[in-house]
Amino acid sequence: MSTEGPHATRLRDGVRAAVPLAPGPVLFGLSFGVLADAAGMSAVAATAMSATTFAGSAQFAAVSVLDAGGTILAAVLAAVFLNARYVALSITVAGIFPGGRLRRLVESQAIVDESWALSGRSGRFEWPILVGAGLFLYLLWVGSTALGTVAGGALDDPDALGLDAAFAVLFLALAAPYLRGRRALQAAVLAGAITLALTPVAPSGVPIVAAASACLLGLRR
Repeated sequence: MSTEGPHATRLRDGVRAAVPLAPGPVLFGLSFGVLADAAGMSAVAATAMSATTFAGSAQFAAVSVLDAGGTILAAVLAAVFLNARYVALSITVAGIFPGGRLRRLVESQAIVDESWALSGRSGRFEWPILVGAGLFLYLLWVGSTALGTVAGGALDDPDALGLDAAFAVLFLALAAPYLRGRRALQAAVLAGAITLALTPVAPSGVPIVAAASACLLGLRR
C-alpha cells in the first residue's frame, strides 16, 4: 500500500477523528504522572515510561504494584498480562502497514485501543486513520504525563486526592465494555475471587498477576 498522495494527507483525518477523545488520555496521563510522582518515580522516569510504553492501564498497574512494595517482576508481569490484548489487535491490522520491517515496527507503536477502533469504523482498517490518531494520542499521553509529574510534585499529599479509589474505579470502567458475554463475566468473577483470596496473604503484585490468569478462560473452546 502506498503512503503517498491521499494516504499521506489523510493522516489529518486520523487526528481529527481522535480529537473528541482527547480529554481521556489527557486526564489519564495527568493522573498517571501524579501517581508516578507519589510512588517515588522521577519526572524523567515517568515521562520516559509513557514515551516508550504508551499503554495506560499497564503503566498504572506496574507503578501501583511497585508503590505497594511489589517486585519488579510482579510489576512487569502485571503490565504484560494487561497488554496481551494487543497481540490480537496487531494481527487484525498487520496487513495495512506498508514498507519494510523497521518502518512497520515503528508505525505499529501507534496501535492503541482508540486508534484501532477509529481505523476500522468504515468496515475495513485504514492505515492513515490508525497512524494519524495514534500519533495524536501519543503526544497527548506523553505530554500530560510530564505535566502530571509537575502537578504531583507540587502537592503536599497526593494521596489526599483519593487516587487510590479513583484508580480502582478507572479499572472497573475499562473492564465494563468487555463484560457483555458469559465467558467474560466468568473470567471477571474468577479474577475478583482470586484477588480477594490472595490479597491478605500474598506479596504485593502477586494477586493481580494471578488474577490475570483468569483470562485463560477465553482460550477454552
